[in-house]
Amino acid sequence: MKKTETDQSQSSMNMRIILAEDHHVVRKGIYRLIDEQPDMSIVAEAANGEEVLDLLKKGVEADILISDINMPNMDGFELFDKIQKLKIDIKIIALSMLETQKHIRKAFQCGCSGYLTKSIKPEELLFAIRQVGDGKKYLCTETVERVVDSNDKIQEGDPSNSIVPEFTEREIDILRLISMGLTNQEIGEKMFLSRRTVEGNRQSLIDKTGSRNTAVLVRYAVIHGLV
Repeated sequence: MKKTETDQSQSSMNMRIILAEDHHVVRKGIYRLIDEQPDMSIVAEAANGEEVLDLLKKGVEADILISDINMPNMDGFELFDKIQKLKIDIKIIALSMLETQKHIRKAFQCGCSGYLTKSIKPEELLFAIRQVGDGKKYLCTETVERVVDSNDKIQEGDPSNSIVPEFTEREIDILRLISMGLTNQEIGEKMFLSRRTVEGNRQSLIDKTGSRNTAVLVRYAVIHGLV
């Protein structure tokens, strides 16, 4: 359904949106949904981050960027980071199939005002756009519920749904080597650390993740994409 002339005359004060999504069918579906709204309009479309940057550098004016994270050539995170560095005044809503704490945290660190999963209902997408347009932050309901549930899972020591804690660079390196089956001695030799230091880091990883043993720790690392 196209906007009426009245709607279009009102849209001069509307939210102008750039939509970045590499899957044509998904992009067109979102486009049609937004195009039916009297208070928002799509001013440009893109299939990757490079196209978005080109649009912004050419002077395309928009209030909000809705962007997929996983795109070819330049992904969403790289795009968001470049927009921040260029100090472009545009609010960003990240759209993704991923809902791990790691990806959510990274999106907001890169300047996003909203984070939505692709499984959200149309009405929530529109609500999120309006919230972000009003200068608020928005995290989709499904993800909020998952985060709340994950807090309970941490208490039970279940690594499959727990919020990913912060790890040091050394801990991540050691975790990867543990996942490869290396012993503490072998890890120490590879990283020029004492065996006792490696043992301490291994225990720290087990404690942080709430794992019962090394096998559960490795499973945790795989599930959360740490290795």
